[in-house]
Amino acid sequence: MKGISLFRLLGIISILIVFVACNAITEPNEKTTTQNKEIIDPLPSWNEGKTKLAIINYVNDVTNIESDNFIPVSERIATFDNDGNLWSEQPAYFQLFFAIDRIKALAPDHPEWKTQQPFKAVLDDDMKELAKHGEHGLLELVMASHAGMTTSEFEQIVKEWLRTAKHPRFERPFTDLVYQPMLELLQYLRENDFKTFIVSGGGIEFIRPWVEEVYGIPPDQVVGSSIKTEFDYNNGNPVIRRLAEIDFIDDKEGKPIGIHKFIGQKPVFASGNSDGDLQMMQWTATNKYKSFLLYLHHTDAEREWAYDRESHIGKLDKGLNEAHEKGWTVVDMKNDWKVIYP
Repeated sequence: MKGISLFRLLGIISILIVFVACNAITEPNEKTTTQNKEIIDPLPSWNEGKTKLAIINYVNDVTNIESDNFIPVSERIATFDNDGNLWSEQPAYFQLFFAIDRIKALAPDHPEWKTQQPFKAVLDDDMKELAKHGEHGLLELVMASHAGMTTSEFEQIVKEWLRTAKHPRFERPFTDLVYQPMLELLQYLRENDFKTFIVSGGGIEFIRPWVEEVYGIPPDQVVGSSIKTEFDYNNGNPVIRRLAEIDFIDDKEGKPIGIHKFIGQKPVFASGNSDGDLQMMQWTATNKYKSFLLYLHHTDAEREWAYDRESHIGKLDKGLNEAHEKGWTVVDMKNDWKVIYP
């Protein structure tokens, strides 16, 4: 009897030890889980409100396999405009600053530019005169400053410029002027198996050298404007040379064409900030899956800039009207974002 009692006693003690141990483990885990739910915020730089909630609700809905709106991973394509949407674009497109600096660097070899517009305006730092020459004048600058070299040489020039150039207002590198809330959005989408693409009116080879380091987007997921190139065997050292001729303009109607040509799938998520992005938004809205259209409205004159319908850069007029008419999500930069830059 004593042996049996001891056996039972040991059994009871063992059960009690396991019970206490399980409780000791379970309670902290439950607290930890609760704490994690409170701490983990996929969009910490976004203020609480309908815009942030709309994004999170959409992602939760289309990634829930039990939802009628579930989107297969292979179809989760998200496209983002770059200028004015992922980084600032005022007082001029950053690529224009690059072109201006290139013109000044090349000027000693082109004495004719001292009297020839729009080059004279650049050399005289006369932005008002430069603006008078419109898109045609800007194209002239791009052709003169972006061509006549190999693709590798151009990539190196871009990297060097970004390393040394500073924005005229903020006195910071241009790649510092990316939007922290949009960086979080890109990461949030990728964590939910979206493939993120840049679809920009800017030059594809201007963007590719730095895009992965800054946005986490690989170079092959960039769609942009381009100039023509040619293959040169170069005596057994093949190179691709850049020509002074436009190949493709990835803006307005060009954006859905570029998406079709280079991505081959219709996006389910599209984000832009100007009328130049409207056709991309319209194209995305026709996806058979539930789509999300996000327009960024620049409303913060203190921390960035405030502009829309009358702006000569990033004009948002027709797009803003259509967004309101069709219930697309519009980010109010001033009120929706806690911070602008990292």
